[in-house]
Amino acid sequence: MPVDFTLPPDVEEVRLRVRKFMDTNVRPEEERLESNGADRGEYVRTIVGLREKAKGEGLWNPHLPPEWDGMGLGPTAMAFVSAEAGRTGIGPFVINAQAPDEGNMHTLLHWATPEQKEQYLRPLAEGRARSCFAMTEPEVAGSDPTLIQTKAVKDGDDWVVNGHKWFISGAKGANFAILIACTDEDADPPQARNSAFMVDLPAEGWEVVRDIDTMAGRGNHCEIRITDLHVGGDKMLGGRGEGHLLGQYRLGPARLAHCMRWIGNAEVALEMLMNRALKRFAHGSMLADKQGIQWMMSESAMELYAAKLMVLHAAYKIENKLPFRQEVSMAKYHVANTLWRIVDRAIQVHGALGYSTDTPLERMMRHARSARLVDGADEVHLQTIARNMIATYKEHGSTKLATGDLL
Repeated sequence: MPVDFTLPPDVEEVRLRVRKFMDTNVRPEEERLESNGADRGEYVRTIVGLREKAKGEGLWNPHLPPEWDGMGLGPTAMAFVSAEAGRTGIGPFVINAQAPDEGNMHTLLHWATPEQKEQYLRPLAEGRARSCFAMTEPEVAGSDPTLIQTKAVKDGDDWVVNGHKWFISGAKGANFAILIACTDEDADPPQARNSAFMVDLPAEGWEVVRDIDTMAGRGNHCEIRITDLHVGGDKMLGGRGEGHLLGQYRLGPARLAHCMRWIGNAEVALEMLMNRALKRFAHGSMLADKQGIQWMMSESAMELYAAKLMVLHAAYKIENKLPFRQEVSMAKYHVANTLWRIVDRAIQVHGALGYSTDTPLERMMRHARSARLVDGADEVHLQTIARNMIATYKEHGSTKLATGDLL
């Protein structure tokens, strides 16, 4: 059977519509906001206005089915849409496919009861609410959810929660949280220790301590103190002890969504590199004629090409309900590092200008550094990949299943 790498006409049509919308509507507004030093309020008002335009263009909720006001795109088509939206900073927000809300919408669609969907998914899908996913804690390794120390104790029909969370993206201003807490610390296996709860915000016992300062400034990544927080029994999302399973279900596609947006970022950085190299004259020729610069171009092109193929193949496996954990881990590691290297090369080619704040590159570099940490640090994904390789080789005497199951 031939392998066809052309996009179906309907997917290509959507991709081109998204690109045109981003180029025509979103990028000019984003450049205006950046040049004027706009505050958060102006950004929000601009995004709200652009969201109405996106709805009018039929570019709203690409990740959700039609019954939830969505475009009904599968993971493969979403790879292209997210990459196009990721070519701008606010693009994902404009089409309502931004983190952490996109991942939370997928989670609610799969795990929530009909009543919970109406209460929590509906306002997210309509753009009337924001949410956060509260799992990571400062006292324990975020890569091992079985160590979570936030405890939920049964109190009649309700639960009382105490604990400490941090780097909870979107927490400030969120209308609700999906909170992961330990309900059964002696559970066997340990992956059954945690459960997920819906928490309406603001709530007594839920304190936003601070918006954590990062290399990229403040980005609504908050520290949360939870003290005697009462949650109704009907607010449990999924079954008791299914918090780890729910988290893994959410994080697989969410990691890939990050990769899709990072590919858009990397494309922009590479285009900036090319533009600079073709226009800058030094030592008798354009930078683009220098062998050292050409190597930067070639390495970036190859890495970005591999990144796109990895993401598309992982999306294909998710869409076709095939095992995808190995492919997503490989894509997440490779794309995060590709983004870092391409932005770094673009800065190098721009020289002092790239190091200044006169171009978006310095901001892109500061944000790119987080890519190697969020949704699993590089080392955790490398360990996962190796473990899968070992298990596959022991069972089959081959590495085929652990290297994409291709050829």
